[in-house]
Amino acid sequence: MTSILHDRLNFGLLATALLGLISGVGLLVADKPDLATVAWSVGVLPVLAALVVEILRSLGKGEVGLDIVAALSMSAALLFGETLAAAVVALMYSGGTFLESFAQGRAGREMRDLLSRMPRTATRHLDGALEEVPMDDILPDDLLLIRQGDVAPVDGTVEADRAMLDQSALTGESMPVRLNRGQEVMSGSTNAGDVFDLRVTRAASDSTYAGIVRLVEAAQASKSPMARLADRYSLLFLAVTVALATAAWWFTGDPIRAVAVLVVATPCPLILAVPVALVAGLSRAAHFGVLIKGAQPLEALARIKTLILDKTGTLTDGRPQIVSIKTHGVLSEDQILHYAAALDQA
Repeated sequence: MTSILHDRLNFGLLATALLGLISGVGLLVADKPDLATVAWSVGVLPVLAALVVEILRSLGKGEVGLDIVAALSMSAALLFGETLAAAVVALMYSGGTFLESFAQGRAGREMRDLLSRMPRTATRHLDGALEEVPMDDILPDDLLLIRQGDVAPVDGTVEADRAMLDQSALTGESMPVRLNRGQEVMSGSTNAGDVFDLRVTRAASDSTYAGIVRLVEAAQASKSPMARLADRYSLLFLAVTVALATAAWWFTGDPIRAVAVLVVATPCPLILAVPVALVAGLSRAAHFGVLIKGAQPLEALARIKTLILDKTGTLTDGRPQIVSIKTHGVLSEDQILHYAAALDQA
């Protein structure tokens, strides 16, 4: 199933659950409780079916998750006629699933933006001529031509007297860096000066920028300590929940007590809120050029009281802005700005 179909399915489940809940409430207000029950049940069943399929897939991989409790609470609520409670749980679960899918989709788009900075081809010297070659054909010791504004496709060394490179995407340093002959160039750096030749030292798959992309991918796939803790004790949590629900039914003789325990125990924040927050945080940080090495460091940021930075260059934008214009003669502010812009062009 493609990501587009998956997103549409999640949106459809959310719309069904929301429509079923609202319709049921409206019918209940109109004094039609039987039809309200039908509306709530219709809104719950597609969500429950999709959840059961997802649980079976997880069990097939040997994974036991907390979403089993959500399935049990919806099933028990439907079985014992508490359709409103089932509809609320279905809406919570489908809403969280849709938000998670939306966050992952945005993370994927920002990952594609990150990848789009890298060129797909490079200009290589060969027998006194120049040729365009795919990235995979670039080998160590090849000599590449890096034009002004080009992004260095691989790691290498400068084969010219000097080169000016913008490394802000890699190091945070806002101002271009001057490199002399023989100094190393990191892939992902942008040529901010004259044309120069680059002697390749690593293949594209082993270069700096490829490592950064792998780092971001691994970060988005990682789990936070809170999520790992929930997964580790999911089976124990499930057993305790079922035991408490059974005990509530046994001692009171009322099955609704068991339904109440299952509904209250549905851990929607652990199932959905934590992954959504982490994926959104990691992808948003990557969008602004901040690379966080996984979910654990991101969660640890909440406990940080002091931040130490190695240099001021990582805090500056590198693009001066006009704050104010003060005149001391016959020229107006607009005229001064006009002349200053004319001088700046050259």
